[in-house]
Amino acid sequence: METRQARQGSPRSPQPPGDPRWVAMFHDPSSDSWRPAAESPDRTPVLYAVGEMAQVKRARGDAVTVALWGPKDGAWHLYDPAGAPAPAAAPTAASPVATSPTTKLAERLEDRRHQVLMAGLGKAGLYHLTPDDATAVRALVDGVDESTLRRVAHWLAVAGQSAG
Repeated sequence: METRQARQGSPRSPQPPGDPRWVAMFHDPSSDSWRPAAESPDRTPVLYAVGEMAQVKRARGDAVTVALWGPKDGAWHLYDPAGAPAPAAAPTAASPVATSPTTKLAERLEDRRHQVLMAGLGKAGLYHLTPDDATAVRALVDGVDESTLRRVAHWLAVAGQSAG
């Protein structure tokens, strides 16, 4: 089964509420509704989550229709999930670094740690990070193991629940 983008499929995804951030919306054909499946101020963890969720839905035999919303010039913009802008520092397909299994594993683990921390910050209500915040997140991701980051994310989620 193939993944359909919201722009090409028949249903149109509604714009997510709130301030612009990266949000993946999945369409549920049985109820003809859309639900947010992943959101973050950063694009990378959302795209990672979309890939994982699409793989699970396809394995179940479900049709996959995804809409990727994100910020553009301070407003919401509907992106093509398959053609979302690539990160500036991403290696090209021809790069030998991109084909190394060890490097791919390290990148995937780093992405997971980043996603865990960003999810915790999101649950605490911190969606808009300053450049200093992004530097701090990168330092934590680079220097702390995943189980410790999961604990920090849990603390952030608990703090977010008690504040709201």
